[in-house]
Amino acid sequence: MKTINKHKIEDTGFTVPNDYFKSFEDNISSQAKLNSMVTKAGFKTPSNYFETLEDKIMNQVSEKDTSKLIPLFSKINVLYISSIAAAILLLFNLSIFENPSSWNWDTIDSETVENYLMYENIGAYEIASTLDDIEFLEENFVNQQINEDILETYLLEHTDIEDLIIE
Repeated sequence: MKTINKHKIEDTGFTVPNDYFKSFEDNISSQAKLNSMVTKAGFKTPSNYFETLEDKIMNQVSEKDTSKLIPLFSKINVLYISSIAAAILLLFNLSIFENPSSWNWDTIDSETVENYLMYENIGAYEIASTLDDIEFLEENFVNQQINEDILETYLLEHTDIEDLIIE
């Protein structure tokens, strides 16, 4: 390692700007003239400022101690949760999970079918297209035994007299 001779330092490391000492006297005199011209500092503290400063700071600090609390169950969160619960409950109560084979044609009310056919404007051709040719065989109609009492009761309950007179 190279040894440094510390007692033989030639450079101090500090430099002075050029012509510093030539203009030094002028700078001091101009500064003295400025100080003699200014009588006031320009800044003034209000009266009793330092006596009331501590009280003002303590009041501001004590007011900021209260922080805003966010409730865990806000109205919006409760509304969202209850609407989701209602939707799930409605989903399970609907009959979308029922087996479609659980109903049959015997459970359908004849009045419901009549109303459907009247209000949906279904013609004879649409009804005939749903039936098979086997259902129209003569054998299905010839062997039917109709009792006169049952026929009379049916006509009295389901037809109007006026309709029968017109025909």
